[in-house]
Amino acid sequence: MARGTTTELHWWQTRTFVACVALASIIPLLWPEIPPLVDLPGHMGRYRVQLAIGDNPWLSQWYDFRWQLIGNLGVDLLIEPLAPIFGLELAVKLIMMAIPALTVTGLLWIAREVHGRIPATALFALPLAYSYPFQFGFANFALAMALALNLFAFWVRLGRLGKLRLRTILFVPASCLLWLCHTFGWGVLGVLAFSAELIRQHDIRKDAIRDSGASHGWVSAIIRAGINCIPLALPMVMMVLWRSGDHVTGKTQDWFNWRWKMNWITMVLRDRWMAFDIASVTVLFIILFRGIRDQTIEYSRNLSLSALFLLLVYILLPQIVFGSAYADMRLAPFMLAFAIIALRPRHGLSLRGAAVLAVLGFSFFAVRLAGTTISYLIYDRSYDQAIAAIDTLPERARVVSFVGRRCRDDWAYSRLEHVPGLLLERRLAFANDQWSMAGGQLMTTRYPAARGFSHDPSEIVSDIRCRGQFWRPISTALEHFPRAAFDYVWLIHPPAFDPALIHDLTLIRRDGTSALFKVNRTVTPRPAETE
Repeated sequence: MARGTTTELHWWQTRTFVACVALASIIPLLWPEIPPLVDLPGHMGRYRVQLAIGDNPWLSQWYDFRWQLIGNLGVDLLIEPLAPIFGLELAVKLIMMAIPALTVTGLLWIAREVHGRIPATALFALPLAYSYPFQFGFANFALAMALALNLFAFWVRLGRLGKLRLRTILFVPASCLLWLCHTFGWGVLGVLAFSAELIRQHDIRKDAIRDSGASHGWVSAIIRAGINCIPLALPMVMMVLWRSGDHVTGKTQDWFNWRWKMNWITMVLRDRWMAFDIASVTVLFIILFRGIRDQTIEYSRNLSLSALFLLLVYILLPQIVFGSAYADMRLAPFMLAFAIIALRPRHGLSLRGAAVLAVLGFSFFAVRLAGTTISYLIYDRSYDQAIAAIDTLPERARVVSFVGRRCRDDWAYSRLEHVPGLLLERRLAFANDQWSMAGGQLMTTRYPAARGFSHDPSEIVSDIRCRGQFWRPISTALEHFPRAAFDYVWLIHPPAFDPALIHDLTLIRRDGTSALFKVNRTVTPRPAETE
């Protein structure tokens, strides 16, 4: 590892600067009442069941909630102490605000531990705190990755200081807690820790045999690195217990999908404006390319190896792991972030040159932060409009929701796909957007009367049948959902449909293209047409 040789800190290397950019990173989330992240409202519905099912027994008629040891409990566990203090919605918001801040501190702390000082180029990695997986609302995953970054920095620090016994004592429980938060974070921490230990052990071995003329002993370094990473291995037992139960479902599939692996890299900063987001990714690749061509900038061996290990995992990782989608997509921004923070100035780079890079990096972060803030304000308005109908519904209502989507993967999602989860969160009403994957989370849906309209993705509808998707066309959904199982129908920006399909529904509220209907049980549903 390269350590700084001077004691003078530049403005971008101070703790004050790190604290300021960490606090600044939460700005986009300050105004929205509900963080506009795609899956988050659905998760909030599950949190409400978690907190309320004991006092509201009718929820057990729709959902099965059981505490169990699984590697996907981060926010679910934090909600238990925080919700009684702040209320559920504010507690979720505070947790989600902490994730970008922790991501920023983690990246800068790693850069500081490896390079000795925070290199100016590291500032270009900060916008990845709002990467595509975070925008998707992968709450437990995002929290686990933010924690993993900080734990890795601490791992490197303790190794650098030679406090290996203390590191072992601390990281046995820390690795277990990280696994509980989300398995992905624990796995990434293991990869990063092994890569750092491999370089450290190689350098120790190299110094020991420098005078003998022998080889540097990479095989020995690999063995020693593996032994030193044993404190991180206990969750392997927890993993086996989790995934070996008869109740566990979910396939692992879609390997080596090269087209999407390339797409995920271009989408690491995907939010709202395609040109802006792709141009921002281009800036990151220009910085990485400069590290190869510019004689005043170099790559750290330590973090370069970490980035290469993450690249190897990214290549080998399928899209779907244990039924959880977008597995490889989640890793892409962190792989890129490690490649960026691996950069550092050579001795030939002047202070002015480093300051210019720091100003450019900070400006890039500020521009992305401003864009994300504006984007979230726009999403917040669409959320407010969409959920205005919720207050008109009684508690315990049985609501089937249909949210419009196009078959084409639009760059900017509406982010309304799981807004029906707020029916469950705010009104303790049935919502058909909940995930139902045994062993993947604590709650599954069990409402047989709803038949195929009980859980995700039954809430998504399109104008036509989309190839490769489980979504229904709006006409099919409106014609075939079981009227007896539901009291209300909530249409959220649906595609155009034949009004005859809702002749037995009574309009209660209309908000733009969205509408709320009551199922009129005195009207006989129109019989399905036969071909």
